[in-house]
Amino acid sequence: MIEKTTFAKQILQFNAQLSVERLDLPAGFRMVNPYIGDQKEQVREITTAFYQKYYNDAKPRRLILGSSPARRGSAITGVPFEDVKHLQNETGIFIDNFYINQSSSGFLYDVIYEYGGCEKFYTDFYMNFVCPLGLVKTNSKGKEINCNYYENKKLQESLYSFIIDAIHSQISFGIDTSVCYCIGSGQNYDFLSKINKEYLFFDKIIPLEHPRFIMQYNSKHKGKYMKKYLSALKCR
Repeated sequence: MIEKTTFAKQILQFNAQLSVERLDLPAGFRMVNPYIGDQKEQVREITTAFYQKYYNDAKPRRLILGSSPARRGSAITGVPFEDVKHLQNETGIFIDNFYINQSSSGFLYDVIYEYGGCEKFYTDFYMNFVCPLGLVKTNSKGKEINCNYYENKKLQESLYSFIIDAIHSQISFGIDTSVCYCIGSGQNYDFLSKINKEYLFFDKIIPLEHPRFIMQYNSKHKGKYMKKYLSALKCR
């Protein structure tokens, strides 16, 4: 009997095979890969529990893409846009030494709740990033800080093939390519639109403002942005 390939199994295999060994990044830049190194066992435990809980089937899903994982958040836990509190509740696993921007994840959790809750949301959507591994750069003080793939032209060129291959691989999970939602309505949307014109990944791409932008600079208008998210996500 052939074992069924679930959406969860494909995600976990994709994560485990992510490699940047052959990438020649510009000086001062480094990638953060949570699936290797000292914490890989805990990351494997967290991601396996999460994805088997919500993706243990072969249903098609629509894709939501941010830019790249935060170095002390999703780049470490391996689960996009999730904060520690929710991950612990969902997986039953105690998670130590991890941090995720709670204002961003809090906004998305409000959207998920209004959409119908985690079960419904994750049955309809799969979230990841244009660049699925985190990026850091060394600043003038010698400290590593977050950065995005689009912040440096040479960095973007170095990551181009890696990004294209990652999107191709994830579409093969069983992604509904009629629409992709882009978290980040500026440079992330511009880049994703550009490569979509060449590779025709999706019929259309819908830009959505980043939760951090909403909560840090436009929190008074949070309700307006939530309505925009929900309207876009519920539109077929």
